[in-house]
Amino acid sequence: MAKENIKLIANNKKAYHDYFIEDTYEAGISLHGTEVKSLRMGKCSIKESFIRIEKGEVFVYGMHISPYEKGNIFNRDPLRIKKLLMHRAEINKITGKIAEKGYTLVPLKVYLKGSLVKVEVGLARGKKLYDKRQDIAKKDMRREAEKDFKVRNLY
Repeated sequence: MAKENIKLIANNKKAYHDYFIEDTYEAGISLHGTEVKSLRMGKCSIKESFIRIEKGEVFVYGMHISPYEKGNIFNRDPLRIKKLLMHRAEINKITGKIAEKGYTLVPLKVYLKGSLVKVEVGLARGKKLYDKRQDIAKKDMRREAEKDFKVRNLY
């Protein structure tokens, strides 16, 4: 099988900072014509977005897709609620996990896989403030180590 052509549109770095990502799922997304054209141009933001499961269906809230310039009357509301397309078994499994305390769903990436728009959904557990501080400290230590290594290799 040939390697799929994947082009990243939007990445949610804040999710990795605010949550421990336990598991990831790939979901399709239900869009209208001008939204797809806008996504192909890379005009999407998922920084403030979140995902809910309602009546056995998965919806993403707060995902901003900028209106397509040449779309005129066909453009939709940029912040409209969009349905994610997942298998029933996956939705049931995620629903069971979310029923546990502290789990939530967050969008991690929006990308084009071939000609299809996909959303990577993460099953996440919230970080406490001290966890975030530990991550920042680790990142700083790694950065310092890389800097020292670079300086040593120059001489």
